[in-house]
Amino acid sequence: MDRLEASAIDLPGVEVRALERCTSTNSLLLAEAPAHPVLLAAHSQSAGRGRRGRRWYASPGYALTFSLSRAVRRPTRELPGLALVAGVAAVQALRSLGARAVALKWPNDLVVGEAKLGGILVETRWQGAATLAVLGIGINWRRDAALELRLRRPITALERLMVLPGRNRVIERIGAELMQALDVFDEHGLEPTRRAWEQLDAHAGRRLRVRLADGRLISGVARGLAEDGGLRLATAAGVRAVHSGRVVSSRPA
Repeated sequence: MDRLEASAIDLPGVEVRALERCTSTNSLLLAEAPAHPVLLAAHSQSAGRGRRGRRWYASPGYALTFSLSRAVRRPTRELPGLALVAGVAAVQALRSLGARAVALKWPNDLVVGEAKLGGILVETRWQGAATLAVLGIGINWRRDAALELRLRRPITALERLMVLPGRNRVIERIGAELMQALDVFDEHGLEPTRRAWEQLDAHAGRRLRVRLADGRLISGVARGLAEDGGLRLATAAGVRAVHSGRVVSSRPA
């Protein structure tokens, strides 16, 4: 198995670190709050997290996990768009490496069809006049049969989609795309990325059932993103934007 090597990940302007094991790369960078961009990769995490406090399951050697921290200067109301920006950057990087089937599931999943390949967790904290954004990315690297049984839902792994390059190369490519995408977001907000996200949407034009943050279920046909990054659904009562929830099912409209 190829090892993580910070010296093998070339990201100009970014300090790169690699650990054998840690609790959570996101948690470590949030606690440190570095004043310059840092990418922290770990071979394994004992307390990896997903959205809304869910645990990120990953056995050592079966997943690719890292976080990138840097300052952003957009207004607080625009920060939810960071997960969408990171998703586009990650998918574009993976497609450029040969995994051309990877797409996006709102708001923060990387998918192939209905199978989950990875996820993104964005966390922020104030840092002077700017906001420190920590973008955590977890990708299933190799098939983990035990994990498939535990989760009881479709998942896939990068080894099923391409001839695996080294871990360091994949992290470097995604990191470079992330830094470029964050530069654009800092300068222009979500709009330049919104159309790119819609082109990568795995559920475009499909009928979705979405569980809202309060537990209610709504259904409608996916119609892309609202200007603020909400998921636009064409429902029986008209088009509405969902800002907090998760897609629980998808079928042709």
